[in-house]
Amino acid sequence: MTAEFQQTFPERRRCATQISNRETTRYASAADLCLIFTKDMDPLYLLSFLLTGEHSLAEQCFIRGLEESQKGNPVFKEWAQSWARRTIIQGAIQTIRPRPLQNRTSAPKSEGRSSDATPPAQIANIVRLPQFERFVFVMSVLERYSYQECSLLLNCTRKDVAAGQVRAFQQIASVAELPCKVVSIDSNKQERSPTGLGSSPQPEAANGVESGLQWKASPRDEGQRV
Repeated sequence: MTAEFQQTFPERRRCATQISNRETTRYASAADLCLIFTKDMDPLYLLSFLLTGEHSLAEQCFIRGLEESQKGNPVFKEWAQSWARRTIIQGAIQTIRPRPLQNRTSAPKSEGRSSDATPPAQIANIVRLPQFERFVFVMSVLERYSYQECSLLLNCTRKDVAAGQVRAFQQIASVAELPCKVVSIDSNKQERSPTGLGSSPQPEAANGVESGLQWKASPRDEGQRV
């Protein structure tokens, strides 16, 4: 090993340190991820509630996601928010384990007694969906996951996802159709779309449930999940 080559070692170490620091700043730290769960508590909790259909389970999923964030998972900073939402979804899937055509029940009846707050009709219509259809609707329509992504996360086929989405829209439409027709007849105005969602079922923004649905739990619920 020549003296000239040895002299390059300090410079090489300096470059390696700079590269390492640059790589570190590209990833979100545990503090960055925890900040997202604090700053975006309401939309993340709403996502958890829409998936689980029950406040107690929604709180468990939110807390599990917060605990995952404290582990400092390696994720790019620009993907940190998407990672947080995906963590909530994965936690809800592990908790509920929805299967196509297996469990046709909606949210537990006890859910209505466990909260003092009454969610808006938009949210209530989604929560009333059967478990699998509810997950498919939230993931594919509100969060805009592809059929392939949904099938991988839900451990089912893309055909199951597509069929579940259709059933979800049909049930939401059946709930919204009667009030819309009554309003149309009474007011002698043109009847709205039976889904109540306009010409397109997709939300305008790409921010998931935060863009189209906004609802905060009662103060009692807020205190429970802090």
